[in-house]
Amino acid sequence: MSARTLSRPASLEALDETAVPLAGGTDLVPLVRDGLVEAETLVDVRSLLPRGVEPGGIGIGAGTTLADLERSGEVPDALREACRLAASPQLRAMGTIGGNLLQATRCWYWRLAFPCYLHGGDRCHAREGEHREHAIFAVEPCASAHPSDPAAALLALGAVVETTRRRLPLAELYRLPTEDDRRLTTLAGGELILRLRLEEPDASVYLKAMDRQRWSFPLVGVAAARYGEETRLALAGVAPIPWALGSPADLDAATPLPGTAYKVDIARALVGRALAAVR
Repeated sequence: MSARTLSRPASLEALDETAVPLAGGTDLVPLVRDGLVEAETLVDVRSLLPRGVEPGGIGIGAGTTLADLERSGEVPDALREACRLAASPQLRAMGTIGGNLLQATRCWYWRLAFPCYLHGGDRCHAREGEHREHAIFAVEPCASAHPSDPAAALLALGAVVETTRRRLPLAELYRLPTEDDRRLTTLAGGELILRLRLEEPDASVYLKAMDRQRWSFPLVGVAAARYGEETRLALAGVAPIPWALGSPADLDAATPLPGTAYKVDIARALVGRALAAVR
């Protein structure tokens, strides 16, 4: 069902639990068009969201575009590179960092409205169907792969999310689906991401394997951020949510599907390169 009206409130206080906020719209508008998101009214929040990067790069407004972050000399290398490698220049100029963290899975079964687990069904069609681009971790009950490059970078950078209601680590923004709650985020209805707070690393990097040289979703993305003797790792494209990796050895615990086993080898190679880069 398409949205029938576009609302432009004077403040974020006007958002209620049924509000469907619109900022860049690069993911949301196609979802509404295709009937995957139902919205009688879209609420335009572009002018209400904080935007820009604080000096030192440790604070970012949710309305900041990926293009702004790509060009910023203030943000850590991992985030800047993750934004540079995400989507096309046109989409980076429109898409906001807040929206990018919440983008929907690219699983073609979900996008084609199959009655899959995320749509309330009792099965993951990808597990027994075509799943080359799907997960290698947490493949049950849903084998979709989270598509955000910046989310993995921010996870490695220890980002904290500030919303209209609370403050939480980025890792707690995401959740794996369960029988009684099929959502992949913990945001409540009407709750909006406002800002991100980062921990400035000594060194960081984001590496990405994809089918095309540019403008493609990650088959595997690896972010590494070094803080003194500690190095944090996070992966994109390998689980239904951005995936924190405690150490390279954790890749031994991957449970790929037959068609995604190749991703484990790619992840091992990229993790090795990322660790070498931040040393």
